[in-house]
Amino acid sequence: MAGTLLRIRAALGLLGLALLISGCSAQYSNHGYVPPESDLEELVVGVDTRATVDDQIGAPSASGLLSGGDYYYVRSRFRERGMFAPEVIDRQIVAISFDDTDTIANIERFGLEDGRPVRLSRRVTDSSVVGKGFLRQLLGNIGNFDLGQALD
Repeated sequence: MAGTLLRIRAALGLLGLALLISGCSAQYSNHGYVPPESDLEELVVGVDTRATVDDQIGAPSASGLLSGGDYYYVRSRFRERGMFAPEVIDRQIVAISFDDTDTIANIERFGLEDGRPVRLSRRVTDSSVVGKGFLRQLLGNIGNFDLGQALD
């Protein structure tokens, strides 16, 4: 009886240890799409157009700011370990630029190894009052108004 109880405790201990270790294993996730090199080789710079790119490799996940802007295909691979923040382990960007006639002008591929990580979106509004106390803001506005406008 004591031997059976000891085996059950050991089995439960090993099961708990296995669950603990598996919870700390890395999880990988992929986001975005970059066309394979074989598809990009079919595009001819100076010959193919925006419509050809749409037909052969599909619409991009991001494009230039203006309508009719350049195409950007982005793929990122993240590694997540337990409670730690996800880490970018790979990012590839394919940029296809067009000239005024919507003909391909250039095809470029970038990755993390090419330099600084590329921040795709940043939504930060800078405040002009950061680091200024109430009195500094109040006294800083003394010369910024016109008495003539205030009396009208």
